[in-house]
Amino acid sequence: MTQELTAARAAAAATTAPASAVPAEAGSHALRHQALYPSEPAAISAEEGLMLYRDMTLGRRFEDKCAEMYYRGKMFGFVHLYNGQEAVCTGVIKAMKLQHDWFCSTYRDHVHALSCGVPAREVMSELFGKATGCSKGRGGSMHLFSKEHHLLGGYAFIGEGIPVALGAAFTSRYKRDALGQADSDAVTAAFFGDGTCNVGQFYECLNMASLWKLPILFVVENNRWAIGMDHNRATSDPEIWRKASAFGMAGEEVDGMDVLAVRGAAQRAIERARAGEGPTLLECLTYRFRGHSLADPDELRAAEEKEFWAKRDPIKQLAARLIADGLASQAELKDIEKEIDAVVADCVEFALAAPEPDSSELTKYIWAED
Repeated sequence: MTQELTAARAAAAATTAPASAVPAEAGSHALRHQALYPSEPAAISAEEGLMLYRDMTLGRRFEDKCAEMYYRGKMFGFVHLYNGQEAVCTGVIKAMKLQHDWFCSTYRDHVHALSCGVPAREVMSELFGKATGCSKGRGGSMHLFSKEHHLLGGYAFIGEGIPVALGAAFTSRYKRDALGQADSDAVTAAFFGDGTCNVGQFYECLNMASLWKLPILFVVENNRWAIGMDHNRATSDPEIWRKASAFGMAGEEVDGMDVLAVRGAAQRAIERARAGEGPTLLECLTYRFRGHSLADPDELRAAEEKEFWAKRDPIKQLAARLIADGLASQAELKDIEKEIDAVVADCVEFALAAPEPDSSELTKYIWAED
């Protein structure tokens, strides 16, 4: 999206009145979501639709199982689940080239890892601190990493992953421009939340990415709540996508509960990035269905707000669209759900039986080895 299109889109959005059906108790985030200027969704085949449904279902069922294991005392530490935000992860990552493009996550990283192709066994093993985990049991829930799958890590502190993602995007551009590797066209996606958009790394990296026209997508998963802080109380301009214009880059806001809307926006941004046209700031309006972490009783959010977003469950919306468009049957979707339930059950069984890291390797992976 060019700056001209961004400006035109903003003008059109400004004249769109919020839907009156949204109850005031649902909050300003719901009003903004309801008043979104219509975006161009991705066109998909039946095969792509089933792939998207499978990926989102895996993310949801995996997280539900994590909650069960945590409350049964099988999983320890901080565990931040992704329920409700699956359309963002699936919409962006599944529009990219796996094991070619690069990805940086946050402390809410399980589903990002699964979408990148990290096997469910390795992700669950890591959450159990087992040697078979993708980080060899040393990282746990917030520090998933897989070189093989180009996952550059989950990060416990907000904003930490953005400079890492910037480095990956710089590497792609440097290989092409300085080293003459014409096939170096990898794009990087950096995921982070609305709360991160008030820290220095965000602004510094947007500036550098735009200055050098780096192939990177800055993906804001705006779920309104930074732990218990309302986004509208924490930032002077809650419409994060508008900040792109200050850096001369493309910016777009999109329905983060609609996987096809996210996929369409991601495809446009990826095309620009591969063509050497620079970065995109993509703000996805979404909502987490659970508390900030499994230790959060989630008493701050209004019941009406939760009800508004529950009716916009991204997985149910995709299922309804696939059936309505004749791209899938109810039986096919049920078969996928059964398949995913078997995968999740298997990964738990595998993780519980897996060995603990050997104490003799306590200092391994800390220093460089010959």
